[in-house]
Amino acid sequence: MSHADAKHVTDPSTSPSPAASPFPDLQGQGLRLRQWDADSDADAEDWLRGVTDPEFQRWNTPLTLITDLDGARAVLRERVRQAAEGAMASYRITDESSGTTLGHISVNAISHVFSNAHVGYWVLPEARGQGVATRALRLVAHWALTDLGLHRLDLGHALGHDASCHIAEQCGFRYEGTLRGAMFEAGRHDAFRDNHLHGRLATDPETPWTGGADRPPAGP
Repeated sequence: MSHADAKHVTDPSTSPSPAASPFPDLQGQGLRLRQWDADSDADAEDWLRGVTDPEFQRWNTPLTLITDLDGARAVLRERVRQAAEGAMASYRITDESSGTTLGHISVNAISHVFSNAHVGYWVLPEARGQGVATRALRLVAHWALTDLGLHRLDLGHALGHDASCHIAEQCGFRYEGTLRGAMFEAGRHDAFRDNHLHGRLATDPETPWTGGADRPPAGP
């Protein structure tokens, strides 16, 4: 991805104030990544739809389970707080033209001491199969490893989540191994499953992408 593919949005009418977040909105590859708004009913509704979707719940078990709009607003408020402290850049993935919400991507646990962070994302059901996660991950990884100044990004997903494996590889996140019992089982906080670890360094070459869906290639 060239610098032209990932650009900051500095229009004050669309970007959060510097006091609210130290992170810019990002734009490129047909997407615009905006900060989530904890005071927006529409944002809370989109977040609730995303984290209660059966496919999300199959592969992810947040520490705090969200079941209603109040819970979604509380999560978004916490993300806004962490963004203001520079610990997390949490983005609503939107269509660049229409502004429609497509999903979520975030750079979590940002450490400038160790120069690393962890990336996580999800896509709403109606937006799947359009390369949304791949485009968003390429966009945010480029920004995090250049302008944000990080050296390493981690990406983890549950063993068996082939679509996430494919997305990671498409975006230059190399498979580095399997972490045993490193994440919660679906819907449980008392049982664990294995996790695939991928990583990308600022010194890794950016991989070309010619388009395509957020799914693994078809088998023979």
